[in-house]
Amino acid sequence: MHLVYPAVLAALLFCTGLYGVLARRNAILVLMSVELMLNAVNLNLVAFDVWLRDELHAGQALTLFTIAIAAAEIGIGLAIVLQVHRNRGTSDVDRLRDLRDDAPDPGSGSDTDRADREEKAEAAA
Repeated sequence: MHLVYPAVLAALLFCTGLYGVLARRNAILVLMSVELMLNAVNLNLVAFDVWLRDELHAGQALTLFTIAIAAAEIGIGLAIVLQVHRNRGTSDVDRLRDLRDDAPDPGSGSDTDRADREEKAEAAA
């Protein structure tokens, strides 16, 4: 078996997934693109395992672990996306900027600064 064919196919899959992660705004499509990238890695692992004629089949074993991790990742990611969609009404990645923490790093300010911010927040409420 030639190694070029699965390597080129894996490169195309990975590039398609990378484009999907960078260009898409829907969180579900971003997760699908990440899955494409993981499948490209799996294809490379199996192809190199066959090409090197590994007796332990380490590439195929690592592929099984990668599939298990990908299944867990998509399960947790989909649960988060569904919860965000219920709370915000959208799964657009650009509109989820209010989830970030605008507070400074814990090491950059003193405890009195943190207490002052908490007092201001309580006074505003």
